[in-house]
Amino acid sequence: MSASKKTAWAVAAALLLPLVTAGPAHANPKDDKEKQQPKPPAAMSSVGGPLLGTPGTQVKLGPGAPVLPKELSGRSWIVADAENGEILASHNAHWPLAPASTLKMLFADTLLPKFPRTQNHLVAPTDLAGMGEGSSLVGIKEKQTYSVHDLWLGVFLRSGNDAVHVLTSMNNGLRQTVKDMNDRAAELQALDTHVVSPDGYDAPGQVSSAYDLTLIARDGMQNPDFREYAATPRAAFPGEQKPGKKRETFEIQNTNRLLTGDLGVAPYQGIAGVKNGNTTHAGATFTGVAERNGKVLLVTVMNPSSKEQHAVYREAARLLDWGFAATGKVTPVGELVPPRSARTQTSAPDEGSAPAPGKNAPDGAVRAAAVEKSGGVGIALAVAGGVLVLLAGAVFLVNRRWPLGGARGRRRRSPRTPDVNP
Repeated sequence: MSASKKTAWAVAAALLLPLVTAGPAHANPKDDKEKQQPKPPAAMSSVGGPLLGTPGTQVKLGPGAPVLPKELSGRSWIVADAENGEILASHNAHWPLAPASTLKMLFADTLLPKFPRTQNHLVAPTDLAGMGEGSSLVGIKEKQTYSVHDLWLGVFLRSGNDAVHVLTSMNNGLRQTVKDMNDRAAELQALDTHVVSPDGYDAPGQVSSAYDLTLIARDGMQNPDFREYAATPRAAFPGEQKPGKKRETFEIQNTNRLLTGDLGVAPYQGIAGVKNGNTTHAGATFTGVAERNGKVLLVTVMNPSSKEQHAVYREAARLLDWGFAATGKVTPVGELVPPRSARTQTSAPDEGSAPAPGKNAPDGAVRAAAVEKSGGVGIALAVAGGVLVLLAGAVFLVNRRWPLGGARGRRRRSPRTPDVNP
């Protein structure tokens, strides 16, 4: 090829290169953004019903049912009846995703029965070893004594990884606690869940799903201590004990913004917990429970992509509003399954309520056993001015009425009357 031809090819290539690399003139930036978004697995678990293993939004609207909110960007979410376990709607329910601190619900469900709240523990330096950089802390100090009650306040209110590490140490360490949590997840049939770090800190292979987190929250709410801690908006936490002086305390506030109302997020009327989380890998996650007109709903939202401030709380509130308005007007798309060891027959609900925590209620494993034996009838929780108050005013009960596996085994239910004021 002559020098003149080579020069001509070079000029032509230089002119064409921008056109080739620029892509089609009709390319839509929105399409490029959607291509970059992670996609749910094509095949997911079908625990709780086949529709739950199908990617995308699952809902069966009946006459008069409201449409789902448009402003939903969570990679995965679910709305369920906390009492009978019916799932009203879901979106990628079984997508295994990083759970962040919502995994602390499983930590609490597993370890709460093991230690009486009055038990004291002197914190050793090794108790606080190995916490991830940037961990949320409640402010536990070495060589200071804390009660188990204090530690659980730190876990639930401040999502304190330091409190988790101390309780993990009390439970014979990391390996034992991880095993216990994974065993508990298997018992609950939370089969999308794999625990690596008990505090929910990002770790390779650590995942859960909106379905599993909702299942775990429902089980945790059977325990009166779990309910109490999850519903506590503020508490006094022990400071450093100095020689010859009375030990001071400082106030801690629950990081669940729908419970306390903060940073521009209004308290959600009827909210009663349970747990929020946020890490680099997981994004924002939240599982909440709320009551309205005698109906109790659970909602989980994982990793919303919206740029809306505090999107995880706002989307959870929208789903709760929808769920209360849709109750009795939708056909369930699945169910929250019972634990493996649950009885296959549903017993009649207890007419009374469990003792108030700390008032003539048994501690530790004895209390947990009593709850298990009674069928898990909930203690009274009330809402006053949007902030939950224990044992006062209007009440709701979370009863363990496990739906039976398979349509033939389910207890016949009478038609429900839709809420008048959702």
